[in-house]
Amino acid sequence: MRRIFSEQKLRFLVWASLISQILIVVTGAAVRLTGSGLGCPTWPSCTADSLVNVPEMGIHGVIEFANRLLTFVLLLIAALTLVLAIKLNNRRKIRLTAVALVFGIFLQAVVGGISVLMQLNPWVVGLHFVISAAMIAIASVQLWRTYSPVVTPHTRMEFTLSRLIAVVGSIAVLIGVVVTGSGPHAGDAATPRNGLDTTLWQHFHSYPAYIVLALAFVQLFLVRRRDVDGYASRITFWSVVCLIAQAVIGVAQARLGLPVQLVIIHVTLASAFISLLAFQVLVYKSGKNG
Repeated sequence: MRRIFSEQKLRFLVWASLISQILIVVTGAAVRLTGSGLGCPTWPSCTADSLVNVPEMGIHGVIEFANRLLTFVLLLIAALTLVLAIKLNNRRKIRLTAVALVFGIFLQAVVGGISVLMQLNPWVVGLHFVISAAMIAIASVQLWRTYSPVVTPHTRMEFTLSRLIAVVGSIAVLIGVVVTGSGPHAGDAATPRNGLDTTLWQHFHSYPAYIVLALAFVQLFLVRRRDVDGYASRITFWSVVCLIAQAVIGVAQARLGLPVQLVIIHVTLASAFISLLAFQVLVYKSGKNG
């Protein structure tokens, strides 16, 4: 029994949870970018007469239904994590995050279904992404709590910067959702957009993105003076790398007319950045003020 309910298996599950939460965002973007958002035109079944996709629906039906099936993988991982956390002692906080993930997966599925029933209304689709972003953050917290790493003391300035980075970074992500709702990749050729000027909102999106990059550079400079190889230094470093990559990809996709390949990379990096935002809040929360 000890081999079945072990810390090693818990660590595997929490990693699987975070990776799968990011993966479903990427596959969801693939559904939208391939025009498969209404590959299953109704919900919770795929068609009025079939729970699953049928050959007549073609590749779009396959893509959309496969993305729906991934939800059950996420649910299984979250449920197993909850069971394992209950069986292991002193894992109350992991139980809380696992319960939150189970609840969030059901909420995610319902909002996703509503988006289909509303013919991919861009605001509902945007809400679906926001829920996914919250799930990535919760899975990141769960991973952190599982390992409970020891971090070096931080300064008050570093703590303040970490909060500013979290707030401004979140604003950048949210405006990015609005930009997506105004752009050409709607998920279906007949789906209306939110009516906003894409070019103008791309600029609005870039302002907080550049601000958070500048803040992250300052944070990296401060933390590496005292913590060259600690968790705070590494998390901040990878945050800077992710933001630079996002800036390059973001400018390139805007100038090249939002090619599908670059949009997929941009979404993947955005998902990774959301996780890094959670980690950088946690790493500066865990260390006591120096």
